[in-house]
Amino acid sequence: MSTHVAHTGMNGLIEKAEFNRFGIICVVLTIVGCLGGIAVGLGAIEHYLTLTLVVVPTMATLSLLIAVAPMRLILFAGAISLIVDVLMILYFTLS
Repeated sequence: MSTHVAHTGMNGLIEKAEFNRFGIICVVLTIVGCLGGIAVGLGAIEHYLTLTLVVVPTMATLSLLIAVAPMRLILFAGAISLIVDVLMILYFTLS
């Protein structure tokens, strides 16, 4: 007889992410890569500061994916990259 313990909160999310690692990697790779390219294409390439703000988190996320880092780090870096990319896309679209 076995018992099933329902994990809730952040630990449960991380355990599910570890189980679904390859699917999440595909999604993160596509979203982060495309949004980073769009942000650079819209105007981040014109200034060193904005280019650095987009490239550093994007490349950090992609490097963590290639290094098969723990999913906790990949999800955190992906979230930071997503936020920065969306802010830069909004900035360059509205200016």
